Amino acid sequence: MKLYIKYMVSNCCKLMVKNEFNKLGIKISRIELGELEVKQKISLRQFDKIRSVLKKNGHELMEDKKSIQIEKVKAAIINTIHYSDELPEVKFSEYLSTKLECDYTYLSNLFSEVTGTTLQQFIIVHKIERAKELIIYNEMSLKEIAFKLHYSSLPHFSNQFKKITGLSPVFFKSLKKKKRIALEQLIENQKLK
Repeated sequence: MKLYIKYMVSNCCKLMVKNEFNKLGIKISRIELGELEVKQKISLRQFDKIRSVLKKNGHELMEDKKSIQIEKVKAAIINTIHYSDELPEVKFSEYLSTKLECDYTYLSNLFSEVTGTTLQQFIIVHKIERAKELIIYNEMSLKEIAFKLHYSSLPHFSNQFKKITGLSPVFFKSLKKKKRIALEQLIENQKLK
């Protein structure tokens, strides 16, 4: 049985969910961002406990198809941008359509309808957050970061970075105290818009 969990956006979230399910005596056979699979049948009482535990930890059990689809989209984007070494060589629209076996226009419209933000904006915000992380590591030049995140040029990357953060990448790099946003908080901020 597959369960879909809203706001499960990081490896820390996965670990917390796994631990909570273990405490409830429910064995997880597979866990990914936003979803997990259990082999056993879950009773109504267990479902109530799961909902309660998830809510206590800032997550939600999703049961409607639109929300599930949106979480799949978010998980695919987050996994690809934050946890993959390389972004796909194809455009995100093509990548998402193929990965989720769904028309991109439908996904984009549904995403905007449910979240109140565009799918493209969600992708950009996550790419910039990933860029901030790479700048903090100080192992790559800004040009290499722009290339890694599939920007057409360094000026294009710099313009988007400044539009999202209010700072140029060069200025951000020069700051003594560089500030990143936790993925969970990034999702929460986008929820409030």
